[in-house]
Amino acid sequence: MSSNSLIDILEANRLMRSPEEVDYFETTLEKLAQNPDPTDLPHLHLLLDDACEHPEVMFSLVHFLESFDVQEQVTAFIQVMPELVQRAAEWAAILHSRIMNDEIARSVFEERSRFAKIPTAIPLK
Repeated sequence: MSSNSLIDILEANRLMRSPEEVDYFETTLEKLAQNPDPTDLPHLHLLLDDACEHPEVMFSLVHFLESFDVQEQVTAFIQVMPELVQRAAEWAAILHSRIMNDEIARSVFEERSRFAKIPTAIPLK
C-alpha cells in the first residue's frame, strides 16, 4: 500500500471517535513507520487535530514526526504552521514547545524561520 493511501486512512480516522478508528489509526501509523518518507512530513503534520478524542494515541504521531531527521521535520513544521495553527492550535503549540526545548531543533527552527511567513502567536482555544 502506498504512503498516500496510508495517510488517507490516518486522515479518515484522526478524530478517533470509536475503538475501531483508534485501532485503524494505530495500525496504519505502524505500517507507515516501517518505510518513513520525509516527503510525507507536511501531510503527516496536518493529521494533528485538536478535536481528536484520544490525544494519548495522537502522541504516537508526534513521536513518529520526531523520529525523522530534525532538519526535515522542523522544515515541514514551519511550512505547514499557518494551516496547522488554524486546524490544531493546541498541537501546533505542543510541537513548537518540543522544538524549543531541544537545542538542535531550536537552532534549526530559528535558522529556517527567519524568512518564513509564520504566525507570531499561536492562539489557544
